[in-house]
Amino acid sequence: MMDLNELFREESEVLTRAQDVAAQTSLSAEDYRDALLNVNRHYQRLMRETYRMISRSDRAERELNRVNEQLQQLAQELEYKASHDPLTAVWNRGAIIQRITNTLSNGPAALIILDIDHFKKINDEFGHPMGDKVICGLVSRIQAHCPEDASIGRIGGEEFTVLLPHYRLSDAVIVAGAVHASLNASPLAVLPGQLVTASLGVSYGKPGSDFETLYNNADVALYDAKNHGRNRVFFR
Repeated sequence: MMDLNELFREESEVLTRAQDVAAQTSLSAEDYRDALLNVNRHYQRLMRETYRMISRSDRAERELNRVNEQLQQLAQELEYKASHDPLTAVWNRGAIIQRITNTLSNGPAALIILDIDHFKKINDEFGHPMGDKVICGLVSRIQAHCPEDASIGRIGGEEFTVLLPHYRLSDAVIVAGAVHASLNASPLAVLPGQLVTASLGVSYGKPGSDFETLYNNADVALYDAKNHGRNRVFFR
């Protein structure tokens, strides 16, 4: 008689460990990626067992299908957590860098770097929970003024990038200007008593150029914007 518990023991243990990882909100993207790779390895084994044993028992078939569905759902969750910022749900640093690199290998792209002005003062005056709300509110404002094909990423802290595939520099400056104008037009809903502004740097990369060059040029433009008083858009 087939012992189902023993048959699926390894998969059940992997599933339990991966569920524990997926339930965490403060782990690194690398931790989620490692858990995802482990789930994928056992998913392949499960598929082999499915083809070998599917005809032997209806009960085994049902159990295989159940574990298979759980592994697939968990793999999707881990993949998402490995590539997205847990606070804002935009691409995390590693994922946005990879998207920029892939985009440049296939064509031109423009990049916007946005940094919230005087964000430390917001944290000091209103507390870090409010600071997190401001970051999320600002991301919503960025999303409202970016085209559908834009990829928004959180590089770290209060710094964000907007990848614009196949955009000319002049068109990317228009997008950056729209975000900048919106922030100056009205406060964020989470902090209605004052404006939250940002400095923005914009750059352009030709097909075949690399992430470092595109990012560094936008970063220099951002530095110029800050040196000229913040709350403005510069490009190079």
